[in-house]
Amino acid sequence: MSVLTNKHILLGVTGSIAAYKAADLASKLTQAGAQVDVILSAAAEKFVTPLTFQSVTGRRAYNDADLWGNEAHVIHVGLGHKADLLVIAPCTANTIAKLAHGQADTLLTVTALAAHCPLMIAPAMDGGMYDHPATQENLDTLRKRGATVIEPAAGHLASGLVGVGRLPETHELLGHIRLALGHTGVLADKRVVVTAGGTQEPLDPVRVLTNRSSGKQGYALAQAALDAGAQVTLITTPTMLTPPVGAQVIQVETAKQMLAAVLKEAEGADALIMAAAVADFRPKNAAKDKIKKEGGIPQIEFEATEDILKTVSASGFGEAGRRPRVVAGFAAESQSLLENATNKLKSKGLDMIAANDISARDAGFAVETNRITLLFKDGRRESLSLMSKAEVAEIIIERIAALLE
Repeated sequence: MSVLTNKHILLGVTGSIAAYKAADLASKLTQAGAQVDVILSAAAEKFVTPLTFQSVTGRRAYNDADLWGNEAHVIHVGLGHKADLLVIAPCTANTIAKLAHGQADTLLTVTALAAHCPLMIAPAMDGGMYDHPATQENLDTLRKRGATVIEPAAGHLASGLVGVGRLPETHELLGHIRLALGHTGVLADKRVVVTAGGTQEPLDPVRVLTNRSSGKQGYALAQAALDAGAQVTLITTPTMLTPPVGAQVIQVETAKQMLAAVLKEAEGADALIMAAAVADFRPKNAAKDKIKKEGGIPQIEFEATEDILKTVSASGFGEAGRRPRVVAGFAAESQSLLENATNKLKSKGLDMIAANDISARDAGFAVETNRITLLFKDGRRESLSLMSKAEVAEIIIERIAALLE
């Protein structure tokens, strides 16, 4: 997560049973390369200890006793001024009220007043407390001042009630933090459309013709574009993956549905990245009922599916629209990799194509790593060594940003 590398995150933890989740968040942020300083309220220490956070961050954790220590006259200023982002998770109704009214009677609240960085809060409390007009007015006040409020989830609460008030899971909190840190990146104010997954062409109401694409590379590209500050639309087939926080997600199944979504969403976009594995063929006539084996082996006639990239390159957007400034594709090949990728680059009018050998066990479909060669319209080639799909995605996004410049 390069967007988090060497970023200084100030994590405030207040008195909620969800405080245990903050330890996981601090750990994940540290693993991603961030420097994490933690401030615990007195109530938070009833649930977790400073030692817990020191153990997962490798850095000192602070509490209210430090406000009156030898560094009391500067500690809140030092913590607040060096932070890139102040995150309070979980944030109780009491702390929300203090922040809204500028009350500074704890190390956390006085640091919040002294901080120059953006503020992000993740409320966690009983449903009745969260819905109370006082809490909602305080949250509105903080939003008007520029604070980001991560809405709590609905579910079973510590009181035994069911309602809105649960602290979101760590991956969602991380997603919001990445959005906040990446909003001024190289693709700020740019709109990027990414396709992902393998299309599914129905044979009958039960069976589909599809491929082994997991969608991992496409989802990684969407996340990397978000990290670079872009507005991202992710057009995806059904997968087992969780879409990145901040992306507009459009679900499709067939090549025809994906084409319609791409033509609609890519009109006027800055970049289109076709990472989806679109089926080349589909049954000409899908059976209305499930094909039964008692009827013998079925004879299935196929027809070609829509060529999405070729249609985009032919500018099928109408007079009012325009083709994306950069169109990038993927060539997943099992033989003649560079030759086939070069032909696809030229025939479909692409600006860039990522070629990967799907016959390799450690790259391509359904694995966490990839080894690709980037081919550009001007004849340049760039070979990347084996790396994670997240790293591949970051490099591709960097190259697209360069093309947009």
